[in-house]
Amino acid sequence: MDNRHEVREFLMTRRARLAPEAAGLAAGSNRRVEGLRRSEVAALAGVSVEYYAKLERGAISGASGAVLDALSRALQLTDAEHAHLLDLARNADGIPSSGRQRRRSGTPGPVRPSLGWAMSSITDSVAVVRDQRQNLVAFNDLGRAFYSPLIGDGGRVPNFARFQFLDPAAHDFYPDWDLFADMCVAVIRAEAGRDPHDKGIQDLVGELSTRSELFRRLWAAHNVRTHGSGQKRFRHPVVGELTLVYEELAITADPGQVLLIYSAEPGSPSAERLRLLASWAAGADAARPASAEDPAGGENIGAL
Repeated sequence: MDNRHEVREFLMTRRARLAPEAAGLAAGSNRRVEGLRRSEVAALAGVSVEYYAKLERGAISGASGAVLDALSRALQLTDAEHAHLLDLARNADGIPSSGRQRRRSGTPGPVRPSLGWAMSSITDSVAVVRDQRQNLVAFNDLGRAFYSPLIGDGGRVPNFARFQFLDPAAHDFYPDWDLFADMCVAVIRAEAGRDPHDKGIQDLVGELSTRSELFRRLWAAHNVRTHGSGQKRFRHPVVGELTLVYEELAITADPGQVLLIYSAEPGSPSAERLRLLASWAAGADAARPASAEDPAGGENIGAL
């Protein structure tokens, strides 16, 4: 990905979305641009118009932390957007966002036994691991049952983004499909900012841009976000609608991978439906024949 292009588009889209009134400025009657003018951003950030114009052309290399912080305040960036701007600046300077290198392999490697044991101990919640390319690389028993529409019959690496934009089943699984689509793209954009040379992310963006007009439109918006924590609604083909809260935890031993845990409020209908799903999964496991490749009768990819 072209860093200068990414910086230019990110700053331009952030400037265009900020109304003068929101920045404490008078709108006036002769505005020919959407959002703020470059001169207004420069004044709010305390830099010259010439210097801000240089930054918006993508020449962010060498910009100090103080300037980037002032720019973030002027454009009213969220924490995720501020982190993204810092990532873009670090990449322009040739400085990695972390001292630890991410895995470069195109196919997820085997799950570490200790991580597998930890996930298997989580029995009342959905626990899955995804990498920076949106691959679902590991899951506990309830996670396998919960994400069965995405995982399918095995034999491939399931991917959240491909499921979201290319599989019609996603519209049933996600009642708030449009919201999930926007979130998915914003998370990929943030990952791409952290590691713009990751070929797996580049290939994923290229594939989805070719096959989904909506993905292209959302990608062009340059929105970014971190998953963190929150609440989501799902419609599972076995147990129906569930409202679950989630926590996302970085796996420091495997840079780029995160552990997602979905749980239900105790005593809620969703908690009861998760228990029903766990019972259904246990019955399905008992009925599944074992094989030489999969002696426990589980999925070949990622099952714990």
